[in-house]
Amino acid sequence: MAYEERRYRRAMHAAGLVSFQVMVRETDLWISAEADLSEEARQAVRRLRRGLEQYARGHPGFLESLEPLDVEAAAPPLVRAMAEAGRAAGVGPMAAVAGALAEFVGRELTVHSSEVIVENGGDLFVRSARPRTVAVHAGASAFSGKVGIRLPAGTAGVCTSSGTVGHSLSLGRADAVTVVADSAALADACATAAGNRVAGPDRVQAGLDLAASVPGVRGVLILAGEAMGAWGEIELVGL
Repeated sequence: MAYEERRYRRAMHAAGLVSFQVMVRETDLWISAEADLSEEARQAVRRLRRGLEQYARGHPGFLESLEPLDVEAAAPPLVRAMAEAGRAAGVGPMAAVAGALAEFVGRELTVHSSEVIVENGGDLFVRSARPRTVAVHAGASAFSGKVGIRLPAGTAGVCTSSGTVGHSLSLGRADAVTVVADSAALADACATAAGNRVAGPDRVQAGLDLAASVPGVRGVLILAGEAMGAWGEIELVGL
């Protein structure tokens, strides 16, 4: 995604933390931590990408599959996490790649910082000692930029899929499907799966039902035109 398409970062502010950007080829992360950990994050991204790329070269179809895939126990941990998340949500492993990468980088950085937030194309890994509010951007939806999700202190994955904004593959037409889950990989895969169910404003409930059926999902917010629906243990706030 080009820089201009990440203008939402200008409004991102993680109080009490230092924020910095890390770019490695197509991967573009915005990270907040207790100190500038750019080099540590860059090394982690390179290592994780290398393992994923090597696995994909040896397993034709892994990058293209829209259906869950089984992977070997010896596969890289990132690959296994993507496959497990995709299987739980009923989608291909690449539906979880952005969230999984944010999570794996974030968890590595917690060795150096007790609080870490990693944003990868709108998908977030959050470990915070204080509550944080995540704004939801939803293109032309009447609710875009006007509603957010308040996260309690702790660790969570928060990922968004859209059928009208950005380049991510979605088979639906939701302006935003934002999922809060135990892991960012699961949140990413589930956001894609739920978004695929929302062909229009009248199908919001179908997306909510899908998300509610996946173990590990804490809550979901769906915005589609003038329609908004939410499920689970999430606190919505006006912005």
